[in-house]
Amino acid sequence: MTARPATAADRAQVAQLLAAAFFDDAAMAYIFPDPAVRRVRLPRLFAILFDSDGRAGPRFVTAGGEAATLWRSPGRAQVGWLEMLAQAGPLLRALGTALPRALRVGDAIDAHMPGGDFLYLHIAGCDPRHQGRGHGSAAIAAGLAQAGDMPAYLETPNPLTIPLYTRHGFQLTGEWDVPKGGPRFWSMLRPAGFVSGIGA
Repeated sequence: MTARPATAADRAQVAQLLAAAFFDDAAMAYIFPDPAVRRVRLPRLFAILFDSDGRAGPRFVTAGGEAATLWRSPGRAQVGWLEMLAQAGPLLRALGTALPRALRVGDAIDAHMPGGDFLYLHIAGCDPRHQGRGHGSAAIAAGLAQAGDMPAYLETPNPLTIPLYTRHGFQLTGEWDVPKGGPRFWSMLRPAGFVSGIGA
């Protein structure tokens, strides 16, 4: 089971599978409390993130479109103001009145990032219909193959995913809450030079 680089032709499919994967995610439920609104807006949001992360790092999708990962290269983990301004219109249309909550989550994520250079696993998701079959692991492994000796970092609001990331060499480094009733996150770092025994 392998994953390949995702291209612009995969944009709609990846956005839909990530919307399905993150529908019950604690952070997305906080940003979009109304499930009906979440169902409409998540594909739009993930399409924007697909484009943004593609300018900053690699993207991978499994052969049948079951799982995908979006990465940001060393030094590009945080979205700069120029990039934010360039995306302001699409982001406002995707987020609507959820913008303040989304900014709160984003600010908390930025505040807990480690120092130095690292490969950032921004988004990893598997279509719920295909979970538990190794697709997500394949998409993660494809990205980690790009890391070389570089550390890799992620945060997750889903503690059930921690064992998956641990199998790929990530170690828990922190636990924190988004202010004003936001979700809890767990930070995880894969040390520099880690050699994985997990195949793609």
